[in-house]
Formats: sequence, C-alpha cells, structure tokens
Amino acid sequence: MLDERFGRFQDRLSPSRRKLLRTILENPEDAYFLSSREMATRYQVDAATIVRTIQVLGYQKFAEFVSDLRSHFVTRITPYTVLKAASKEKKTVTDRIRHGWELDMRNLQALQTGIDPERIKALSQKVKNSQRILVIGIDLAAALSWYLSYGLMTLGFAAEAPVGSTGNVQRRIRTLTRKDLLIAISFGQCLRDTVEAAQRAKKQGVPTCGITDSESTPIARVCDESFIVSVTSSSFGGSYVAPTALIEAILVACAQTQTSRSLQLLRRSEEEDRADHRWFDALLDGKELRGTK
Repeated sequence: MLDERFGRFQDRLSPSRRKLLRTILENPEDAYFLSSREMATRYQVDAATIVRTIQVLGYQKFAEFVSDLRSHFVTRITPYTVLKAASKEKKTVTDRIRHGWELDMRNLQALQTGIDPERIKALSQKVKNSQRILVIGIDLAAALSWYLSYGLMTLGFAAEAPVGSTGNVQRRIRTLTRKDLLIAISFGQCLRDTVEAAQRAKKQGVPTCGITDSESTPIARVCDESFIVSVTSSSFGGSYVAPTALIEAILVACAQTQTSRSLQLLRRSEEEDRADHRWFDALLDGKELRGTK
C-alpha cells in the first residue's frame, strides 16, 4: 500500500519531497487521474522531481505509482470526493454522460479479464453446500445484497439480506455456524456495520466472502476470499454495473450447479405466477395500454 511505502521510506526523502508526497496522499482525488507532467504542474515542481520522488518509494514506473494512488483514493472515497474529482475535468454534461458509459465499459472489461470464472464456479459450490447464506450490504449496496439474496432464494437456497438496524444484522450473524456462508458487499472505505459483520462471522468460524473494489479495502482484508470489481464512476454514487454483472455470473453458476432442481423450482414459480395473474394482461383485465374503457 502507498501509505505503508511512504511510512517505510520517508526518512530517505528530503523535507520538500516528503511534504509533496504527504500533500498528494492527503488529497488523492486531486492527483490520481493526472500524468506525471500534469502532476508536476499541479504541485509546482518539475516532472523529474515527481519521478525521482516515487523512485525512492520503490516504483520503477509512474504508472505503478498512479495505480497505488488510485487504490489509496478508493479506500478513502466518498460521494463528495468523487464529484469533486470529476468537477476538475472540463467537460460538458453530454461529455460526462458519455464518459460515464465509457467507465462502465472499462469496469466490465476489468471484471471479465480480472476474475477467473472458475472462482465463481467454486463459490457456487460453497453456496450449494451451505445451510444458510447471509448477504450483508448496507446503504446503496443494499440493492446489490437484496438482488443476490433474492436470486438465490428463487433457486431454492436459504438466503437472506437482512435490513434495518445494526442490532438486527448482528442477531442474524449470531445464529450462523460453520455450515453457513456470509457474503459481505461494500466498497471504498467500507461501511463499519458491514466490516464488523464480516469480522464477527469470521470469529465464529463462518466462511466469509467479500465483494469489494480493491484488495486493500477492509472487506478484502477481513474476508476469507474476495471478488474485486471496479465501481469507478464520475457519478457521486459510484457505478454498480460491474458488481451487478458479477452477481449475475454467481447466479448463473448457482443455477447450473443444480440444473434439475433449478428448473423444477422455476417451473413451479411460473405456474403459480400464471395462476395468480401476476403479470399484466390487457385482454384479461379488459384494459387497453393507452387507457381504460
């Protein structure tokens, strides 16, 4: 991690370069998207100073430093810092929309190249062998946790995404055993309740799996294994395109690990939906799409 390197090698830096790095680390949202020349201009030094400074930290290439700076930024990201960073780029609203789509595509490409499908297949086996699956996602991530748990329940797994107070989550975790599975979803700095839920489950010997956006996040450090997906976005809320695609892949794998059972459950669900008239039918309801008669 970048801050660890700085702590280890700061004695080798001159006071001015130490101050430069400390400023960059304290405000990563101002620098992680800059080139070496742009960064030099931003901090009123020459590009050679930037390069020599990061070399003291052990970096051979500027790109390696920027990559770690971006991870450093991710662990401290907030809606304010995201929007602040995006506002520094001179773009029209239309350009920002297109840029958002480009980032979504990059996030999906990173998911495709960065995660081995065999790992998802292995997770589906753990889901299959678990008596209960508790999916923890809070705030915006609650949408992801609900989506994953709902999909698993549809396939016949005993999955739940608890909502409500911290106490409600903790009480659910107290009932978990080694035969269960906890999946924790959180990004950036990670929410305290989600991290503590994973910590509590791990202390009880419950297998844990994280979905997060960096190997350095608290969720990645706590859970037995983690799937790293980017939520990079110019929006203050972050992009959940890649996490949603990952969840889709998990559900596909879980469905295929027990195809006969999945088909049986989905067929029963389809029959019940048809009997209960769950879907809108203009002919049945005696209504036209453009109004009622």
